[in-house]
Amino acid sequence: MKIITVVGARPQIIKAAAISRVISDKFPQIEEIILHTGQHYDQNMSNVFFEELNIPKPSINLNVGSSSHGKQTALMIEKIEQVLLEKNVDAIVVYGDTNSTLASAIAASKIHVPIVHIEAGLRSFNKKMPEEINRIMCDHSSTLLFSPTETGYQNLIKEGFSTHVSQNASADEPNIYHCGDVMYDNTIYFSKLSDQKSTVLQNLNLEDQPYILATVHRNDNTDDATKINAIFSSFLNLTEKHKISLVLPLHPRTLKMKEALLDKVIQEKLDQSPYIKIIPPASFLDMIALEKKSTLIITDSGGVQKEAYFFQKPCVILRPQTEWVEITRAKCATIVDTDQDKILNAVDHFMKAENLNFPPVFGDGKAAEFILEEMLNQFG
Repeated sequence: MKIITVVGARPQIIKAAAISRVISDKFPQIEEIILHTGQHYDQNMSNVFFEELNIPKPSINLNVGSSSHGKQTALMIEKIEQVLLEKNVDAIVVYGDTNSTLASAIAASKIHVPIVHIEAGLRSFNKKMPEEINRIMCDHSSTLLFSPTETGYQNLIKEGFSTHVSQNASADEPNIYHCGDVMYDNTIYFSKLSDQKSTVLQNLNLEDQPYILATVHRNDNTDDATKINAIFSSFLNLTEKHKISLVLPLHPRTLKMKEALLDKVIQEKLDQSPYIKIIPPASFLDMIALEKKSTLIITDSGGVQKEAYFFQKPCVILRPQTEWVEITRAKCATIVDTDQDKILNAVDHFMKAENLNFPPVFGDGKAAEFILEEMLNQFG
């Protein structure tokens, strides 16, 4: 079986690593070509990144760069179609909900290359989010759809997908699966690497200190003056109240908008705060180290929400909704958007909470193996 895996940003490369690792270990009969669209240019995508995480480097880079959604997606469609025609693959594998995911689905569906969508079925039920449109359109053109959660699987059924698993699936009669999350597979693997390689806790003198980990990067939060001021004001208030450090690896967009939009008084207090530690963007292994030892996590990142759950840390979600409803149903996370009172109340609650329960809703750590076995059944 010959497949092409499409990624467009660093998180997707990390997700794809779970599949690549199992191909290398258990499925020598599968040939995988990794294509990076270049959707997000990342300065940290050095050789060290791939070597440190034991991830195969993409063999094709389309270098589309950043631009408007329409222009970027159109350019990717054209280039992905060319690659698919040249490589004559059995299937194309895509992840999640980026413009790269959408472009791949459009390009492949037009020339009848089967689409395998990993992280299918996730819904925020907010079509103002471009990611929601991307994931819906990809799902409805895919042949094999692998949902990481039972909720995602049920979403697909509600949208008309059949639960019948055929030995000859097609875009007209696709197969849907609840398989667990490849990022849980990765967490198990990379957690060990992080223990061996990360020094971030020593560097920040946090080895034996309680702290909160926070991340803020979504443009809904960073580009709105009211929201970004509310978030940083909350950070000041909660750290002062609980006398606890807060570590904030600062995304480049957040740094830029913080300097442009943050109230001067709040900025001065941040500069003077003995509790708030603003650091450069953390590597994946450093983020794992920070997550594992934190007291709680505050984030607007979908991936970090899940990682908090994997490491059994309570999570305060700086968004109006989440695709990962399992973590809120388990009462291990709460949605606060950017409401200061809700942020402070959620932190108060979790600082006092005992015996939180984290049921195993993201699989058994073998999602990648299940996915590849099903792909071989269909295309091998």
